[in-house]
Amino acid sequence: MAKGASLSGFPEWLPEERVVEQQAIDTLRRIFELNGFLGIETRAVEQGSSLLKKGETSKEIYLLSRLQEEGQENDTPIEDRLGLHFDLTVPLSRYVVENSGALTFPFKRWQIQKVWRGERPQEGRFREFIQADIDVVGNGELPEHYEVELPLVMVNAMESLRAFGLPKATVHANNRKLSEGFYRGIGLSDIEGVLREIDKLDKVGADEVTKLLIDTCGATSDQADACLRLAELSASTGADLESQFNELSRQCGIDETSKAFELAQQGLSTLAMIVDESSRIRPGSVIADLKIARGLDYYTGSVYETFLEGAESLGSICSGGRYDNLASQGNRKYPGVGLSIGLSRLVSYMLHGAQAHASRVSPACVLVAVWNEESRGESNRIARELRVRGISTDVSPKAVKLGKQIRYADHLGIPYVWFPATDDAEESVKNIVMGEQLPAGTKSWTPDSVYAQQTVQFGSDKG
Repeated sequence: MAKGASLSGFPEWLPEERVVEQQAIDTLRRIFELNGFLGIETRAVEQGSSLLKKGETSKEIYLLSRLQEEGQENDTPIEDRLGLHFDLTVPLSRYVVENSGALTFPFKRWQIQKVWRGERPQEGRFREFIQADIDVVGNGELPEHYEVELPLVMVNAMESLRAFGLPKATVHANNRKLSEGFYRGIGLSDIEGVLREIDKLDKVGADEVTKLLIDTCGATSDQADACLRLAELSASTGADLESQFNELSRQCGIDETSKAFELAQQGLSTLAMIVDESSRIRPGSVIADLKIARGLDYYTGSVYETFLEGAESLGSICSGGRYDNLASQGNRKYPGVGLSIGLSRLVSYMLHGAQAHASRVSPACVLVAVWNEESRGESNRIARELRVRGISTDVSPKAVKLGKQIRYADHLGIPYVWFPATDDAEESVKNIVMGEQLPAGTKSWTPDSVYAQQTVQFGSDKG
């Protein structure tokens, strides 16, 4: 792309940066598949009718139109137009319904794919970015134990990415039944509205959220204060969570015989179970945090957001929850639970915050020198024989002076230069990092393991 023509919010990584992104993708895929998740890819577009139901993000949809239809878009209802998907959960719900007869349930899938949102670009936030999702979808029912297992898989994935410079990650969990029961118990009825405003706490602060609750959700000052007091609760054990919540409910005068309180207790029980079971398996990995709301309307139970220690400015880098009504076919429902990593945001942090970098730009381990263009065929033969043995190999683009060919390899970080045999010298290979040159044959030579693989490192030292 020409200099100055870049588009804000649409990242394009340099080759060495792309190495970091690709190896992060490979790492996540390995973790997901170790846990039995199956890979899929869905189309980039969905019907507007599917995309417009999903809460605040509906305002950020990119709609598609063909050039010859420009100016006629208003003749077609938005519900009938195509839009780029803004997450991977809505496409998954359609995919499950359309392919239900061919899938084995519970259906565990991983998906790493681009999504698009027309939000304001800023550090770590893009309009076009990659998400890495895992979901489990049931046929008619889905056991609660997946609400513990999936966040722990993501914690495992985050631990694996610490090799790329990420700090420790902690999952913060809440349950929408708990929140809804509490809100109804204090007399509020616009539950989705309250959840959306509470979800803005970290972005706009308590004073602004209080104003929004009063102005847009019909809350009184006391009701808004109660909502904020609920959002302040956090706990690392189920017993502590139950004690704090029940005490707040009594202080707010919630009727313990009401259906609202019963609903809240259902959510409280599930959340306490998640915290305690997670603590038993991976202590400290999941905590209860009752300000977690999630702005998307389709969540019905547990909701999660994940934060990195020391990188709070990034916000949540992995979020999700349980959804019971997103996918249905007649009377048949396909409840699910899933989490999504904002991978492009993480890669941006790795590159600029943790200074992650590739050990070399080129994936090639060897550059085969070319003495002259008449002998290029011999250099190509050597490269083929090395590649057959799984050794990544490139061939010099020009038969220039040997020093220039070595500098070319050095610029790309290629550690070995291979010299074809001549009338005066046998075939040999030189480690241009160490300066060591030895005789070698394509059938037997093996690169040192330190130099063989293109890896990702982090920190300021790029030597």
